[in-house]
Amino acid sequence: MKLSAEAIARARETACLGHPAIFFECVGSTNAVACRQAATGAAEGLLVVADEQTAGRGRMGRSWWAPKGASLLFSLLLRPVISATRAGQVSMCLGLGTAEGIERVTGLRPALKWPNDLLLDGRKLGGMLAELGLAGDQVEYVVLGLGVNVNAVPPHLAATSISLSNALGRAVDRVELLAEILVRCEAWYGRILSTAAEAGGRKLGVAEPIQVAWAARLDTLGRDVTVVTAGGQLRGKAVGVSPEGALLVEGEDGEITMIWSGDVTSRVLHLGNSEPAVL
Repeated sequence: MKLSAEAIARARETACLGHPAIFFECVGSTNAVACRQAATGAAEGLLVVADEQTAGRGRMGRSWWAPKGASLLFSLLLRPVISATRAGQVSMCLGLGTAEGIERVTGLRPALKWPNDLLLDGRKLGGMLAELGLAGDQVEYVVLGLGVNVNAVPPHLAATSISLSNALGRAVDRVELLAEILVRCEAWYGRILSTAAEAGGRKLGVAEPIQVAWAARLDTLGRDVTVVTAGGQLRGKAVGVSPEGALLVEGEDGEITMIWSGDVTSRVLHLGNSEPAVL
């Protein structure tokens, strides 16, 4: 099915996410559009979809290759009533929802690479970018951006990247995939909000269900990593994730360190000076 505003509206099965939906044949960045909409008061649930991006962004200022027809590209605007320290749980919703949506549509089982990559057969399938608007220590909005290699991969990254069509030997319907991902994301989003409400203000254990499911998908866990920071290196093993989404690394001395932002590549975790409001 051709990706269009009409097709998205017909396929949409969610109560909130994807209402309303804005579609672009070509746009610089869906995240940039969603962030502008958020700043002007757009309501929760807004979906921005593009067939092509010319200035797509990944984490740490990287660009995202996304020519016409190749990828599923969208951003969601959410307004959860949570503290900034819990914003990582919202990103977990997108990671889990995307992995589960892909699995339901294709039968393939993607893994997650901490903090924001999708993997299939050890190669990169997609990436996510979360951007926050804060009011003090509370979240004003979260924009969740997703890019998935659906029917092609970047030619210069063919050795390390994969698309769904590569894995299946056929093209994949992006409209069907989008609809299923939204359904699964909405289910997880509702769960973290209801869990927080039921917690009655408790600070511990409120995200355990989504944390456990997210950790079960993480390809990073159990691997030896090297954490590189401005202050030196930490060698150890990725042993878990916190309820808020931080990576837990057990050092050679047995001490556990929480890592909040960084990249994991070839057993090396590179930390940079990213903006505090970008996860």
